[in-house]
Amino acid sequence: MASEISQLINEVRQFSEDRDWDQFHNPKDLAIALSIEASELLEVFLWKSPEDAKKDKIKEELADVINYALLIAGKCGLDVAEIVRDKMRQNAAKYPVEKAKGVATKYDCKLPTKFEQNCQRKLISSRPVTKV
Repeated sequence: MASEISQLINEVRQFSEDRDWDQFHNPKDLAIALSIEASELLEVFLWKSPEDAKKDKIKEELADVINYALLIAGKCGLDVAEIVRDKMRQNAAKYPVEKAKGVATKYDCKLPTKFEQNCQRKLISSRPVTKV
């Protein structure tokens, strides 16, 4: 798996170098590009159920996100397999199975009171509606 990730990183890097795009690829701009591509991935799901999203568009936009993530890792000298495993260890400590299994919210998250829920509903309903 690690060698497959390394091979992907090399292919993405070579693609960029062949086009002389490396001059534009600094971590900040790559992070901005990744964010834009992540927004395009979100757009695939906009106003539809997850089942109705076109799989070919999901693949296309997800590949763009992954490509930029790999380029950022390369520019920052990060080992992708290592940082993903480190983050998984952090998440395992932060979300132990016995407290987090089957729960969508963080286990130490305080649920809003009825009063807080009513205030939030009033706030949302009082916002002006803008026409597009």
